[in-house]
Amino acid sequence: MTKKIVVKVLEELEKARLQAVEERNKTLTIINNFVDGLMVLNKEGRILLVNSQFKKIFKINKKLEGKKIEELKSFRFFQPWISLILRGKKIKTVSKKEFSTHPEQTLEVTSVPLIERGRENGYLISFHDISREKSIEKLKTEFISLTAHQLRTPLSAIKWTLEMMLAGDLGKLTKEQQEFIEKIHQSNEKMILLINDLLRVVKIEGGKYLFKLVPADIENLIQEVINSYKKTNKQKKIRIEFRKPKKKLPQVKIDIEKMEIAIKNLLDNAVNYGGKGNRVIISLKKRAKTIEFQIKDKGIGIPKEQQNRVFTKFFRGSNVVKMETNGTGLGLFIVKNIIKAHGGKIWFKSKENKGSTFYFTLPIPAK
Repeated sequence: MTKKIVVKVLEELEKARLQAVEERNKTLTIINNFVDGLMVLNKEGRILLVNSQFKKIFKINKKLEGKKIEELKSFRFFQPWISLILRGKKIKTVSKKEFSTHPEQTLEVTSVPLIERGRENGYLISFHDISREKSIEKLKTEFISLTAHQLRTPLSAIKWTLEMMLAGDLGKLTKEQQEFIEKIHQSNEKMILLINDLLRVVKIEGGKYLFKLVPADIENLIQEVINSYKKTNKQKKIRIEFRKPKKKLPQVKIDIEKMEIAIKNLLDNAVNYGGKGNRVIISLKKRAKTIEFQIKDKGIGIPKEQQNRVFTKFFRGSNVVKMETNGTGLGLFIVKNIIKAHGGKIWFKSKENKGSTFYFTLPIPAK
């Protein structure tokens, strides 16, 4: 009787073993046929598994299983991503960090902890090849840049001619002719604005937007921008109030031309979407290591469900589109990238039909 029980137990154990082997083989088959490169580490950072796609991506045939991840620093192609996921000897959690092994290959690395019964039991690192997407993005950027440059020259010539006609340099115009040419001039200005914004976006995406950082007085720059709006303020009956700090602020290192564009874009939004009689309040404050800029309006605000898209390209709020105001939807994308390139941060608070407040900070240089 005991013998039969032992045999049955052994049969069950063998059956369980075969099922476990089958499940393991299935899992390995899936891992090896995965389109991304995968690496599995134990909690000590020792490599348990790499799939065939990982070896294909990095063109390596050596056995890596059993090695500690720090040992891979000796492989030249591994150095870029190891520096992204390692802090000392501890593995960081990272999401879609880009790196290149050579000019024609760009990869995204993601590392996540493997959790078992509420405890970290290892790490999974994945490598996604985005070389094709990057190549397409580069072609698209080059096309936009070429097209924009080709369009800007004739549009500038049209603008010059229209302004001569409006000034009466080419003969006196009737009232009807004046109105038509003014409309054409406005449409031409919209096109020039779009072209300029597209070229700025191309430079931003190419990482070549800031040229000359110099120490500057941000308070004076803001005042100059405000002064340029005097005509607009009278037409729209808008009051711009600049609340200056009581004490003189330290200078900040900025690209003056680009920072002026950022401030103008924020002020344009406050003025254009604030409605007649709106009051725009600009203020500056000194924080511990930064200078904080704030611009507040009581305009139409941004719909709550659309606020996560505010700093994306070509975003225009549904309530803004109904107003039929001028705009390319690129302004805040450009502003965000200008501030980010200066080492600052940008954010906002907004409530539909109540107004918006935009903030950004700039670091104060260490003495």
